[in-house]
Parts: sequence; C-alpha cells; structure tokens
Amino acid sequence: MTQRVVVATHNAGKLKEIARIIGEAVEGADFEFVTSGEMNLPDPVEDGTTFEANALIKARDAALRTGLPALADDSGLIVDVMGMAPGILSARWSGKHGDDAANNALLLAQISDIPDDARTARFRCAAALIIPANVSADGQAHEFVEVRDMEGVLLREERGSHGFGYDPLFVPSEQDGARTSAEMSAEEKNAISHRGKALRAIAQYFQQLA
Repeated sequence: MTQRVVVATHNAGKLKEIARIIGEAVEGADFEFVTSGEMNLPDPVEDGTTFEANALIKARDAALRTGLPALADDSGLIVDVMGMAPGILSARWSGKHGDDAANNALLLAQISDIPDDARTARFRCAAALIIPANVSADGQAHEFVEVRDMEGVLLREERGSHGFGYDPLFVPSEQDGARTSAEMSAEEKNAISHRGKALRAIAQYFQQLA
C-alpha cells in the first residue's frame, strides 16, 4: 500500500530530490510525496532559534493539518568568525528574504578583512520527520531530527551560475578540486551537501511507517 507523505515546501525541485533520496535509501519504499503547497497548507511562523526547531515547526504543522507523515528541513550558512551567523537568518541576512545578491554582498563586506585561511564556514541542514500515531508501525507518534554539515571556505568573489543563495561563494572541502557549489552539477552537490546528508540520515526512520 502506498503511503502518502507531505513535504513542507513549495519547491517542486526539492520534492523530486527528496523522493529520489528516500527511494534509494529505503528498501521496498512505496511512498507518494506531495508538497504542502500542492495541499494548499499555510506556512507556519518559523520562530525557532535553531535549524532543528524550525524544521520541527514546519513538520509538526504539516502533520497536524493533514494527519499524514510530514517531512521538513531547514538550512543555512554558518561562518566561523561570525559565530553562528548568518545561521537561521541566512535567507534574509540583508533584510529582505531571498535576495541572494544582497545577502552575498553584505556577507562579503562583513568578512572583507578576514584572511583567506580564516574564512572557514559550513552549511548546516536539519531534517525533521513527524509520524502520527495513526500511520505508525507501533501505533505511537514519533518525531525524528537529523542534522548534517557541509564544510568549506568562502571566496572573495562569486564563481559559478548553478545553485542558489551563498553557493557562488562557498567551496566545499569534500571534493576533488576547488570548485564552488555553484560550479557543480546538482548531482555532484547533492552527493556531498548538508541537505543530502541530512535526508539520507532521516530516511532510516521511514521504516517506522506502517
């Protein structure tokens, strides 16, 4: 029997990526993934102070509204010399949500005096899965969260035309060469990315579904 799973996103590309990763990771997987956008769910207020908290807020809201298993993720960039910043504010660091050019420009200005060997950073992703009691293998509700990082360094100017956000500034450590995330194919980036790692880790819990 096919189990429907709601993914708390409006991004069809992310849905496709998630379906592929879960399908590859779970033996005998028979899941139908649908976005919260397709189900016309409102976006909850993400007022958590960590990636984990915001991922859980989105997954809990989707599960409560639909009665279905719900999967959500939250991610951002952490620059070591800036503590946890931009962190959960990554997408709106310049003050306007999703303005990649402004976010990148502001970040570059803030670390302009930092020497190359100290421009270390990491992308972090938290993936959360909520399994309501009515679809759980043991009849009990479950919450699972997995957090993974992709470490690297930040350049002084953008390179590459793929990806989004801070990808043109970020050179992942886990690769052959010195390409930015924006110079990699989607397949190459997903193989080492924080989101790919977190989703592959959360996939193990899909076995808990009835």
